[in-house]
Amino acid sequence: MDFLNALVAFSNYVLIPGIAYGSQLALGALGVTLIYGILRFSNFAHGDTMAFGAMVTILFTWWFQSMGINLGPLPTALLALPFGIAGAAALLLFTDRVVYKFYREKKAEPVILVIVSMGVMFIMNGLVRFIIGPGDQRFADGARFIIKARDFKAWSGLREGLAFKTSQGITIVTAIIVVIALFWFLNRTRTGKSMRAFSDNEDLALLSGINPEKVVMYTWLIVAALATIAGVLYGLDKSFKPFTYFALLLPIFASAIVGGLGNPIGAILGGFVIAFSEVTITYAWKKILVYLMPENLEPHGLVQLLSTDYKFAVSFGILIVVLLFKPTGLMKGKSV
Repeated sequence: MDFLNALVAFSNYVLIPGIAYGSQLALGALGVTLIYGILRFSNFAHGDTMAFGAMVTILFTWWFQSMGINLGPLPTALLALPFGIAGAAALLLFTDRVVYKFYREKKAEPVILVIVSMGVMFIMNGLVRFIIGPGDQRFADGARFIIKARDFKAWSGLREGLAFKTSQGITIVTAIIVVIALFWFLNRTRTGKSMRAFSDNEDLALLSGINPEKVVMYTWLIVAALATIAGVLYGLDKSFKPFTYFALLLPIFASAIVGGLGNPIGAILGGFVIAFSEVTITYAWKKILVYLMPENLEPHGLVQLLSTDYKFAVSFGILIVVLLFKPTGLMKGKSV
């Protein structure tokens, strides 16, 4: 019985949050890795692209809510998501036309594009905070839980109750659907194959008659969709605050680099490595150990390696180790 209680507690505080957070990071890292693999630079504005797409989704969600339009037990944000993707896509295509295209045509060094993307990042960050404000914005509605702790306790007779939030369930299911759709697009469609060819060998792709501007456009459209979906899922699961997405850039880049920058499968793997590392190192294990250990050996402290305030330090530490010992990442991506 104590083992089952420990298993439920582990699922509540480590397993389910780790899978949900890992799914969010994986979607974010996929966007970063696509830009690096196809457009050849690290886009530091990606976190604020997520914030912008999520902001547009929130504004449409509030509008739908004011008109009484909803999805019942599901969040209204799912109905507003296509509008958020469209908004982010319009912003990215405009930014590419006004800013990045100039440097691409000049064959600028990747480091120049990185610096330019940092400038774009600050502009996007200021734009989002100007439009929606710097504070927390709540937009989640519908049923809060798929499984409630109280109901689970009554059903199972255990001391620990399993709580499975709707936002976590939606995150996991959406991430699976998006990843399957993305890999189908990249491997089965003519445009997807053109993007892969362009990523593998740009000169050979151009000789084959592939239109580079079309590849660039489709890349930004896919990145807008991935960034907005990741941003909205993170906002539903936690809360929306513009500066949070700025800070989220570190674990997203860590996920992409740990998995192998430029490798989509690596980005997904890296997202879960970073998520579970953050969750397990900052979780206080006392509750689980009390169930598993004999009474005379029960821990008195929290058994927590790091405070949750330092969770991004975990990403940074893993990132440093990978860059020092395996710069191509776990899945042999492009060297950073």
